[in-house]
Amino acid sequence: MEKITIEESSKTPFISMDPEKGLIEIKGRSIPENSLEFYKPLIEWLSEYSENELKATQVKIKLEYFNTSSSKCILDIFKRLEVMYRKGWTVEIFWYYDEDDEDMYESGEDYQSILTCPISLVENKTF
Repeated sequence: MEKITIEESSKTPFISMDPEKGLIEIKGRSIPENSLEFYKPLIEWLSEYSENELKATQVKIKLEYFNTSSSKCILDIFKRLEVMYRKGWTVEIFWYYDEDDEDMYESGEDYQSILTCPISLVENKTF
């Protein structure tokens, strides 16, 4: 299984999905023209990754801004991770937010309330 790296653009976030390290990182702005098309390969990657024997994954999300269609795709990613969590995987999700960004903090809280998989809200100092 190959690592995925997508460089950040003005409308899409930096993404790194490393199966050997069990690390997924998403950071930047997520306002792609077609969120479903942009995130589809990542969701497909997670389906394959869930067959991995590593059984431990750390996810770091630090978004400056994301649109409504991106929020649905992020939830789809979280739901894939939640299935893994329910199967006994160790899944750690870290949702980073800036101290003065109430919207991003509340988005993290919203995801916390939807999922059974634990999400840690982390005030952004370094990422």
